[in-house]
Amino acid sequence: MAVLVFCALLCLSAWVSLYFFLCNINGSRSYEWNCRLVTLLHGILAICITAYIGYIDGPWPFDHPGTPNTTLQISAMVLSLGYFFFDMAWCVYFRTEGPVMLAHHTMSILGILLTLWLGESGIESCAVLFGSEITNPLLQARWFLKQTGRYGTWLGNVVDVLFVLLFVLMRIFVGGTMLYCELISPRPRFFIKCGGVAMYALSWVFMVDIVRFAIRKSKSWHIQPKEQQESLAANGYDNKKD
Repeated sequence: MAVLVFCALLCLSAWVSLYFFLCNINGSRSYEWNCRLVTLLHGILAICITAYIGYIDGPWPFDHPGTPNTTLQISAMVLSLGYFFFDMAWCVYFRTEGPVMLAHHTMSILGILLTLWLGESGIESCAVLFGSEITNPLLQARWFLKQTGRYGTWLGNVVDVLFVLLFVLMRIFVGGTMLYCELISPRPRFFIKCGGVAMYALSWVFMVDIVRFAIRKSKSWHIQPKEQQESLAANGYDNKKD
């Protein structure tokens, strides 16, 4: 366990160092701009690693929940754990987070810590990471488009539509299937199952606000094109809350 703590601290240091490096070479941009670059990089890395784990390295998370953690699963979780600590500290310091997103970060950290401590259910944690981060590049793209004045174009509309579709598909439908497989399997621990229920419930909290945004977005296409600049109100998804 001491080795895992050391590796997590090492990853945290790496993310912090990358952030300050970007701030140093990108001084004309805001702190949030550079933090979102770090967020984007983590999202891409997490998606690639967890996709490889789920689709190639295995085991298949829907059939083998509660199995012992593999070295690659541990590496992916430690990498993300360091990032979540960094992002949580950044958001608390700059006070950009709402309570729901802070709860999401807290549950992510606790879930990874519990999985590492138990030494099992790593495949489910990696599956959750994949489902959570798959929309991350779209969120960051949306923010960067707004900052550069390009959000009101067709590209901004494409990003919004893809985000909503991916969120519904991965967090609600695929996530619900994953939770069902988790609950009916005798292998995962009780606390792991409780964590899965909590994360899925939080996805529905986000889903409510995303549906509201989608309704406003669709109305703006027919009523007032300028409303396309309206912020995504998914409990702070449009602020630095991912």
